Amino acid sequence: MIAPSKGLPHVRRSSLVLALLLLVGALSAAGVAQAGEPERYVALGDSYSAGPLVPPQEGMPVGCLRSGSNFPSVVAAGIGAAEFVDVSCSGATTDDLTAPQSVALGSNPPQLDALTGAEDLVTLTIGGNDVGFADIIGRCALTSPTDLFGAACKASYGSTLDERIAVAGEKVATALDAVAKRSPDATVALVGYPALLPDEGPGCFPLVPFSAGDVAWLRGVEKDLNATLAARAAAAGATYVDTYTPTIGHDMCQVPGVKWIEGLLPTAPAAPVHPNELGMKAMGAAVLKTLNTTPTAA
Repeated sequence: MIAPSKGLPHVRRSSLVLALLLLVGALSAAGVAQAGEPERYVALGDSYSAGPLVPPQEGMPVGCLRSGSNFPSVVAAGIGAAEFVDVSCSGATTDDLTAPQSVALGSNPPQLDALTGAEDLVTLTIGGNDVGFADIIGRCALTSPTDLFGAACKASYGSTLDERIAVAGEKVATALDAVAKRSPDATVALVGYPALLPDEGPGCFPLVPFSAGDVAWLRGVEKDLNATLAARAAAAGATYVDTYTPTIGHDMCQVPGVKWIEGLLPTAPAAPVHPNELGMKAMGAAVLKTLNTTPTAA
């Protein structure tokens, strides 16, 4: 009989320890790679996501007026997304999430088609055009100056906008449900609208040609829309991003450099009554902050 080697148990123990260390190292490396892997991020929405006329304008179709400095671009850089898909388009309504949107020099495909199910993050900014945002601004600019001590624009609409906001809320709820079904593992962030007018006071007539009464009314309309969006996000289990509060004091009545929202006559590259580059950075910061502080963060 051959006597067992006295060194064999030590060799076996050493081999076992080495194997365990290699295994743990491999698992740790895999864990680090997985934890540090950036998300696939898809941005959906209207002009408050696209960033019309904010340089640089890029992407197709040209008519969507999509900026490479819009808030989704800020978010993509902030999270280090390996894959970033921005299909937001100026003028989009909830209908354009599921159907092609005709724009100048082309057509934007249904925005939800950009969702593959591999997304970790989806942002959506929508609802303003369902309410008729552009028409409201245009009508108020014409009617409000006719009664500087009243609220001529408010009178011309009556309760119409309350009804529109309610309908828009229902459509946004449907959109959030569709996004959740297509991207079941993604954090879905519904992004609200920034402070367009001063949060208090009469406004800045004639720079922004709305009477004090209409300024108060328009401020309330935007807050009602944002509140509706927040409620719909909560009901759908999505994250709501408040961009109104962090942009107070940077509305279209402020001086250049302080204002993040351009007025009817822009003083920085941006569409009228839309965020400029500073506004887009602020909206992006609000999204990033919300994602880092809510339980549903990506």
